[in-house]
Amino acid sequence: MSDVDLLDVAARGMAAQRALLDVDARNVAAAQAATPGHPYERLVARLVAAPGDGASPIAVTSEPGTGDALTELIATLDAQRAYEADASIFDIGKRLAERTLDIER
Repeated sequence: MSDVDLLDVAARGMAAQRALLDVDARNVAAAQAATPGHPYERLVARLVAAPGDGASPIAVTSEPGTGDALTELIATLDAQRAYEADASIFDIGKRLAERTLDIER
């Protein structure tokens, strides 16, 4: 795997996690606004194996909301940690590319 491949994989991972964060944040807000007589519509995001150019890295479906705001917040924190991990990998790939260029000079 080359430096460029590493950067591409990390960037795609970050895009997917950002999309998951958007869905999770929407679910947190919906869960907080829900009442016992008016449950919320929970969005469920699933990663797509290989989206086409410009396509969303996730597929979103809906289901009746059964969780609470805390459950949705935990999902948001999981997506945030995964995003941060992808960002760290991207940073490492960037440093590797910079070192490679420095060696070639």
